[in-house]
Amino acid sequence: MLKVFRAFVSRYFSNEEALVLALLLFAGFAVILTLGGMLAPVFAGLVLAFLMQGLVRQLERLHLPRLLAVCLVYAFFIGVLVLVLMGLLPLLWNQLSSLFNELPGMLGKWQALLLLLPERYPHLISDEQVLALVGVLRTELGSFGQALLSFSLSSLPLLVSIMIYLVLVPLLVFFFLKDYPLLGRWLSGYLPHQRTLMTSLWQEMNRQIANYIRGKAIEILLCGACTYAAFAVLGLNYAALLALLVGLSVLVPYVGAVVVTVPVALIALFQWGWGDQFITLMLVYSVIQLLDGNLLVPLLFSEAVNLHPVAIICAVLLFGGLWGFWGIFFAIPLATLCKAVLDAWPRQTPVLAPN
Repeated sequence: MLKVFRAFVSRYFSNEEALVLALLLFAGFAVILTLGGMLAPVFAGLVLAFLMQGLVRQLERLHLPRLLAVCLVYAFFIGVLVLVLMGLLPLLWNQLSSLFNELPGMLGKWQALLLLLPERYPHLISDEQVLALVGVLRTELGSFGQALLSFSLSSLPLLVSIMIYLVLVPLLVFFFLKDYPLLGRWLSGYLPHQRTLMTSLWQEMNRQIANYIRGKAIEILLCGACTYAAFAVLGLNYAALLALLVGLSVLVPYVGAVVVTVPVALIALFQWGWGDQFITLMLVYSVIQLLDGNLLVPLLFSEAVNLHPVAIICAVLLFGGLWGFWGIFFAIPLATLCKAVLDAWPRQTPVLAPN
């Protein structure tokens, strides 16, 4: 056993740089798992600064001083943040409140529609099955209402956390943007002088992760905006809230689009019933999903590393379980990082024994 362990270490960790890289990766994951909650504003500021660093470089290529480029990009970030806080959030909150107020009436109408199914399809579903399904829906709705009440009673710490985020994250973004070269030189001082593997890996991951995150942000905005415009033109209630769900659904490949279809269909069914407007809405929604999957995604992620669908689903489940929403958002970049590390890891070619 000891001989096998020594052979494994000699094969994969004989290089000093590989050993340092393994320790850095292990320490990074350990810090995120143990201190992720406390350092969440720092991580959020670092990610946002990383996303905006490309804009700063573009302005520097136009011969603008770095400080001026940083100030312009930061002013754009603050403007977008104020627009979201002052314009989008109140609209979403109003629609969410209206939705909760109408839920009991929606449930009654859905029950009436479900009770029609045994008359139309008596061989597929019975009255008992429909009543059992309605009972489950009422129970789940009651549990959700109790959870919402408990959340509202304990929302003061959450509000304090949100205020801390609103103050700390923009401040950290500015300092990360302004001192990006200084931080890079400071960090490189603790790395080995010979770091060919780390440099190539960082350049590859910087390109891949930046392209993925920016592409995913553009996809969320485009899908959400197009969906909101279509729902608003068709007159669907809670268009902004449903458009937000559709936009965020692109974070979870293969599953998000299917899951978010349920609330869209239920709200349309409550508003219009089984009619031409309902069919038109579902057709328009299907066209948006087809354009997203077959046109927008290939355009935005044409240079992304190809991952097997099983690897993507496993990454979403694993990192989503570990870090929640942010784990889902960064699941594919983290899976790409793991794949790149495995591909670039130095290894010795095993010597075959002579015959």
